[in-house]
Amino acid sequence: MQVVWQNENWLVVDKPPEWLTVPSRQGEADERPCLGKHLEKKLNCRLWPVHRLDFEVSGLVLFAFNADAHRVANAWFEKHQVQKTYEALSLGPVPSEFLQEQEWKCKLVRGKRRSFVADHGLESVTRAKSMGAVSAGHWLWELQPLTGRSHQLRVEMFRHGFAIVGDELYGGAAWSKPGIALRAHKLNFKLIGEEMRMGLPEVLNVFGIQGN
Repeated sequence: MQVVWQNENWLVVDKPPEWLTVPSRQGEADERPCLGKHLEKKLNCRLWPVHRLDFEVSGLVLFAFNADAHRVANAWFEKHQVQKTYEALSLGPVPSEFLQEQEWKCKLVRGKRRSFVADHGLESVTRAKSMGAVSAGHWLWELQPLTGRSHQLRVEMFRHGFAIVGDELYGGAAWSKPGIALRAHKLNFKLIGEEMRMGLPEVLNVFGIQGN
């Protein structure tokens, strides 16, 4: 894993696929590697996770070094002031209409293993755009979740007929690498005033799914 950026308040890390962000409900009985616990041991300090990525997903994760920063950052996410951008791969071909940015909306319910669309679910909003064909018959997508529902991007890609490569839970094609072909490669804090960011830059980036 790679520490992307840090100061006295924040730690931003590039989470590998097939790592938990925080301990699961199984606690110590879960033998999967856990990013938060690993970092606390390595840095010999307590960390407060601000948001999470699925076990199968790689990319940027923000931790706070103290409770005050954690409280401030939680408010940013509750107010949708932090824009997360992901890249994903699906199998092609993709119709030309998806080369234009779209806004996908549905209502999602979190089940035991999968999320699903239902009238009694919570509103889910996603911006999506296909970026064109890449190698090996794969098509690249840029995805921005405007809400933070569980498995939101995975469900939406499946629902529109473009299951994410490697995401067998939602019907995705085989993937030769660990995890699934979904990567959180950008965090944008521009909607937050400089004095409120406690040292965070406007934008943090790592390489996308193609370089993963």
